[in-house]
Amino acid sequence: MKTLPKQITFGAKYNPAMQIRTEAEAKDYFEVCVQHTMSHGNSREEAERIERQNLGYYAGYYDSETRERVERLFVCAHPVFGSIAKHGEPSPQTAFNTGMALGAHN
Repeated sequence: MKTLPKQITFGAKYNPAMQIRTEAEAKDYFEVCVQHTMSHGNSREEAERIERQNLGYYAGYYDSETRERVERLFVCAHPVFGSIAKHGEPSPQTAFNTGMALGAHN
């Protein structure tokens, strides 16, 4: 099984996931990501939750087709906007307003 270096950037970890096209590849790469997160002291349950959230968030920086595919293959959703299949793509104004509202609470 492929392994990831202990220290890795988000881009190096999640860019490969954005290129995956099959369920088998997604299953294998998800396991690599989960094992990496577990190596930092997380339980399997917590590592799976973290990875699904990170994959959903990272896919949000890509086009809608990629985001939909990643969400479907990795069974994840964007942590702020939810599933693109269920909620559609947020408008630029919605994304801006959401960011401003979240920023105001922090």
